[in-house]
Amino acid sequence: MKNICVFGLGYIGLPTAAMFAHHGANVIGVDVNQHAVDTINQGKIHIVEPGLETIVKQAVVNGKLKASFIPVHSDAYLIAVPTPFKGDNHEPDLSYIKAVSKVLAPLLEKGDIVILESTSPVGATEKMVEWLAEERSDLTFPKYHEPDNEADIFVAYCPERVLPGKVVEELISNDRIIGGMTKESTKKAQEVYRIFVEGDLLATNSRTAEMAKLTENASRDVSIAFANELSIISDKLDINVWELIELANHHPRVNILQPGAGVGGHCIAVDPWFIVNQNPDEAKIIRAAREINDSKPNWVIEKIMAEVNKLKKQGVEKPIVALLGLAFKPNIDDLRESPAVHIAREMLDVDSAEVLLVEPNIDKLPKTLEFGTLVSLSESIDKADIVAILVAHNEFKKEDLKSNVSVIDAVGIM
Repeated sequence: MKNICVFGLGYIGLPTAAMFAHHGANVIGVDVNQHAVDTINQGKIHIVEPGLETIVKQAVVNGKLKASFIPVHSDAYLIAVPTPFKGDNHEPDLSYIKAVSKVLAPLLEKGDIVILESTSPVGATEKMVEWLAEERSDLTFPKYHEPDNEADIFVAYCPERVLPGKVVEELISNDRIIGGMTKESTKKAQEVYRIFVEGDLLATNSRTAEMAKLTENASRDVSIAFANELSIISDKLDINVWELIELANHHPRVNILQPGAGVGGHCIAVDPWFIVNQNPDEAKIIRAAREINDSKPNWVIEKIMAEVNKLKKQGVEKPIVALLGLAFKPNIDDLRESPAVHIAREMLDVDSAEVLLVEPNIDKLPKTLEFGTLVSLSESIDKADIVAILVAHNEFKKEDLKSNVSVIDAVGIM
């Protein structure tokens, strides 16, 4: 596998492309984002991920990694593009995968392999094969129900399972699920990932691999929902939920997670809905967990507004509220599906309070918060009447708050 083409140079695609290049493959990374392409070709990165820029720079300098708008023929094609929702029913939007399939199909030659990494509903890999086959009637493609049959093109689904902030390390060390449409496709995909993966390469079929990815994140979502629900109950009963969880976790078979302002990111906040959408009558616990976690930001807003109204009754005409953190998890710049962004967006519409936004990992606010004011941590603390800690960034743990400020700590760092 000397030549690899990666579609999508975001939080997963770029580290994956860089890792292949770092281990000797010739990699073309394809993206529609002009800024991303230009930045990568300068040996820099357009995202925050510890350790990644050094690898990208070296790969670009060595001529092993190049970003482009146009794909070229390769031995292996990896697709790592978004799969968002469409409509109000959390229906998966596979249009990005379809668009890549149409662009990729003319390049295919017998013996090539196409690997889908994008988090997808069960059956998405088969749908991708349909789109490829529509464009290339001269080639044969694998069929899910014929795992022993050979085809001209190999196809597999291989989900990522890395933690933002530790992507470089976990891409190498984590086990990977390799779900081929056929047995030969699985073996071919294993050859691709063995270029840099040191973890086990676990063989299965494409549907099981798709469901495994969704299952992993739905399981975590359910566990977080329990912690978030526990925090709401504890608040009502005047119990410190952080102490409660710490005590309960001393039980040898109990491991309760930490509650937060909600659940965000491109995985846990999204993937369980793919299961619910396809199985609306059966996915009862998964749906309930999603609803609990999706509602938690509104509970945090209610807590903030209670403090705002209290101060107004005390004579503060327009209390200043500092919202600390916008990313979906600590110490990264990723705002996708972030509950903190939802809270900020709602609070900016409140006329009775002035809102200051603090996010040390970004230089400017996204369009959804374009009417907000991004300030430094120290400035926000100096001015604020109310501080709401929404993300447990390291910077926030070191800050001493004024004694007269009201604090809503949604993440337990106080």
